[in-house]
Amino acid sequence: MVDVFLSCDSASRAAGSRQLEAVLRREQARRSDFGLTLTGSRGAFFMEPMLEVGTTAGRVAYGNVAVADVPFLLSAGMLEGKPIAPFYLGDPEQIPFLKGQTRVTFARCGRIACDSPLAYEKDGGLAGLRAALQRAPQDVIDEVQRSQLRGRGGAAFPTGVKWQTVAACAADQKYIVANGDEGDPGTYADRMLMEGDPFAVLEGMAIAAWAVGASQGFVYIRAEYPRAAAAMRTAAEKARQAGWLGRDILSSGFGFDVEVRQGGGTYVCGEETALLESLEGKRGIVRAKPPYPATCGLFGKPTIVNNITTLATIPAIIGRGGDWYASMGTGRSRGAMALQLAGALATPGLVEVPFGITLRQVIQEYGGGARPGRKLIAVQAGGPLGDLLGEDRWDIPIDFDAFAAAGGMLGHGGIVAYDDQTDIAALAYRLMEFCAHESCGKCAPCRMGAQRSAEILASMRLGNGMLDDEQALDDVAFAMRGASLCALGGMAPTPVLSAMKLFPEAFRPPTR
Repeated sequence: MVDVFLSCDSASRAAGSRQLEAVLRREQARRSDFGLTLTGSRGAFFMEPMLEVGTTAGRVAYGNVAVADVPFLLSAGMLEGKPIAPFYLGDPEQIPFLKGQTRVTFARCGRIACDSPLAYEKDGGLAGLRAALQRAPQDVIDEVQRSQLRGRGGAAFPTGVKWQTVAACAADQKYIVANGDEGDPGTYADRMLMEGDPFAVLEGMAIAAWAVGASQGFVYIRAEYPRAAAAMRTAAEKARQAGWLGRDILSSGFGFDVEVRQGGGTYVCGEETALLESLEGKRGIVRAKPPYPATCGLFGKPTIVNNITTLATIPAIIGRGGDWYASMGTGRSRGAMALQLAGALATPGLVEVPFGITLRQVIQEYGGGARPGRKLIAVQAGGPLGDLLGEDRWDIPIDFDAFAAAGGMLGHGGIVAYDDQTDIAALAYRLMEFCAHESCGKCAPCRMGAQRSAEILASMRLGNGMLDDEQALDDVAFAMRGASLCALGGMAPTPVLSAMKLFPEAFRPPTR
């Protein structure tokens, strides 16, 4: 029997894979000559829905398949891997968008059944956890430090330092919290992992627990990700049944379990202390720091809060070695980074590449540049708080420190492109309105500053701007940057001010 692989990722389903699954199920019942395996997505969303067939010569892909195309493909020899135009893509690993990538964290996405513990283990899963349980906890932390892995959630804090701090704390209870509150517009790496390779997240959490002496973990997922939450709950239950979670993990005598929680739909809970407040059943507002979660976190106990992508990278590091991971990258940014390409690009999707490649290369070689007949005018990296980068700044390498030195932010790896049909003044207003809406309201500079900035920008859009509006925005930005409790308030003015600098004509008041 031939295996047919279809992505059940949310983005793939939005592109039509849900309807494709239904017709394939019907054909499967009628023909009985192929099996259907649901996977995550490889991230080439411009080719979705994409089918892959496991032929005797290897995997063969067919892209942009519609429901009406399925009977034709089956009758034309898809199960034999025949080159059927215009759908045929050949070996998926050789598709130009995928061929040049270095898949580490996302290696299994699109390749194996996303809900099968057996498929996960057969593809190398659990090698990291087994290796960790054979070593002293401090050795595991040392390996993570050798890898030079930095948090992928946005702040880029060294993961090993955070783990070492928690390990050094004496406490009767410690926690591992996976931050899946991915709220930046244009980002979807965490969702792809939770839906496409959830066991990697759980394995990374178990390794972290062994390293620091934690017995309980939580996966905190944003309310807008119901499929990701369902996938993680299913994976946790199956891992528990298989002995990967629970009182005696892999017969080691070590106990660690995981509970999945969903947030209430607020952007600020992506900030680790607001997330912890929410996990405790309180309103999700930012805590003053110090103390930091590593010493006084969930319920006042030492807590590791790591991003989903960070934790899913840990099994490969422990399985293959910290030095192997650190051999990729540049400067203090080592390993590979998952970049999520969105906006006005010809070929949007997720790419995983070693640090050091330039932003221009990512936009042109993977994003395909502008769509036909359009011209790119700016790129925003790092989410809604990130700087707008004009073309003169696209040669910045993908590197946390290089972006910071250039006044930008790499953040969680979201890259949104804007073309010459973008209303820049409307974009600036929408970004500030987003921050005003999502402010937790705890500190006055963010609560009042974002609202006042949005009002000024709204007035400018309506042609009612004043000559001193730009100075007023600068003054409010100064207060927000200097006195806000967290990055939301401190960085909210960044995209607006950069937009005004790049495109001053879009904000000038009309001549009266």
